[in-house]
Amino acid sequence: MTRRAAKDSDRALALPLEHSLGFQVRDLNRAMQRALQIRIQPSGATLGAWYFLRVLWEEDSLTQRELATRIGMQEPTAVIALRGMEEAGWITRDRSQEDRRKVHIRLTPAGRALREVLLPRAREVIGVATQGMSEAEVETLIALLKRAKANLEPPTFSPAPRRVAGPRPPHSD
Repeated sequence: MTRRAAKDSDRALALPLEHSLGFQVRDLNRAMQRALQIRIQPSGATLGAWYFLRVLWEEDSLTQRELATRIGMQEPTAVIALRGMEEAGWITRDRSQEDRRKVHIRLTPAGRALREVLLPRAREVIGVATQGMSEAEVETLIALLKRAKANLEPPTFSPAPRRVAGPRPPHSD
């Protein structure tokens, strides 16, 4: 193989970052996180707290494990973040009466009140990120991202592989 042919082959196999869906999604996520952190910082909230608050605003009184699972964080890491949120007065952590191993996380009035402060900041970030896009384009973008994620979710069952029709082996009658 000539040097030029090898270079052309490398170029054909390469996946430039500007064409990599994974890189683009990660880069967008990091940019949105930076922009959000700047906007929520004056309230004293961190990005870690933000993710817990977002879930708790939707469904309060989850166990520590449920909460960590919903935001995709390891439970020991979640404990550290939750401790800071408790010290800030945004949550309470109460041991379950039925199962002493479980700790329930509940928003305090101060934690609930942060919703009115922080959600508008998140909407600002989304507004900046989607500038120049129509409402239909934003809806399409969200739908496509959801579909891509669903495509990567593990199946709930593993069906038997389908056989592809091909030539039949000769019979010896």
